Amino acid sequence: MSLPLFALAVAAFGIGTTEFVIMGLLPNVARDLGVSIPAAGMLVTGYALGVTIGAPIVAIVTANMPRRTALLSLMGLFIVGNILCALSPNYTVLMVARVVTAFCHGAFFGIGSVVAAGLVAPNRRAQAIALMFAGLTLANVLGVPFGTALGQLLGWRSTFWAVTVIGVLAVIALAAWLPKQIVMQKSSLLQEFKVLADRQVLMVLAISALASASLFSVFTYITPILEDVTGLTPHAVTLVLLIFGVGLTVGSALGGKLADWRLLPSLIAFLIALAIVLTVFSVTMHTPVAAVVTIFVWGVLAFAIVPPLQVLVVDRASEAPNLAATLNQGAFNLGNATGAWFGGLAIGAGFQLTVLPYVGVLMVLLALGLTLWSASVGRASGLAMTASD
Repeated sequence: MSLPLFALAVAAFGIGTTEFVIMGLLPNVARDLGVSIPAAGMLVTGYALGVTIGAPIVAIVTANMPRRTALLSLMGLFIVGNILCALSPNYTVLMVARVVTAFCHGAFFGIGSVVAAGLVAPNRRAQAIALMFAGLTLANVLGVPFGTALGQLLGWRSTFWAVTVIGVLAVIALAAWLPKQIVMQKSSLLQEFKVLADRQVLMVLAISALASASLFSVFTYITPILEDVTGLTPHAVTLVLLIFGVGLTVGSALGGKLADWRLLPSLIAFLIALAIVLTVFSVTMHTPVAAVVTIFVWGVLAFAIVPPLQVLVVDRASEAPNLAATLNQGAFNLGNATGAWFGGLAIGAGFQLTVLPYVGVLMVLLALGLTLWSASVGRASGLAMTASD
């Protein structure tokens, strides 16, 4: 089953690259289209909201579509969206193109994670999901830096053409290696919507949003932190971000392995460790070497929670796993936007950059409390869990 999972990872790499690479190209886009940097920054927000709003809509539309066909169709939408980005004559068209591209994001990761989990033995589901998400983490390590460098060298449109090529390669890989028949359960719109009334599912979605908000309340401002507080040069900051990306990749693999062993205990342990590391970062950010080590560990923990949460939401929504897994991606992106907003509020209120890790800690502690509550409610109601829980 390694080739189908690899094909899913290639697609995830392309989607992750197109989501995050715009951050490194904002000055180029703003200058070329004649808009301000804040206006160009709205392209990031527009994409995140596109994922959050579009994901459940697309998931419902594709609910009874064969999984292979759905994934190929979503990648087709991804290709069209990136071609529109590359050809955009003005800011409005680029924004629309970004939202179109975002519509495929949540649904692809939602459906793809369910497919990945179904391709392997039950005791390897989290590892399979982690392998697919490895494409997303590698997008941060390789896709974003190289895409940014390409855009700065040949113009920002060249980056979207390159991502389009990645999308085409992903379609070829998916068409060649995904099984012709993928087992899926038929569902109705009513059945899909019932998942929104399930308290356990909503709890997991809230945990995902809070965990993501914790990450982005600090990571959004990591460059000024490293330059103004730690005292690193811009070149050194780039290397640190690369190290952080490696940490994300390691964390995704680690989270998948431990989640297959002990799902809820692993998630709880990761959240506790994450709160500790962010607290430590508030101190180590003043010392370059200590800051870099802490950031690497933070990266490991930040993505170690992704596979457990994706498996957990699929388990909790057994009657509508595709919609639930897709909504989980929307929750992550909602957390991205709200985390950056909360961090900005703290700075706008006059607090120093050194306070931001504590904002992240608060979000993590809320996620931890909700996780413990969810586990308690699950035990009290006799909710079916895997033996490892």
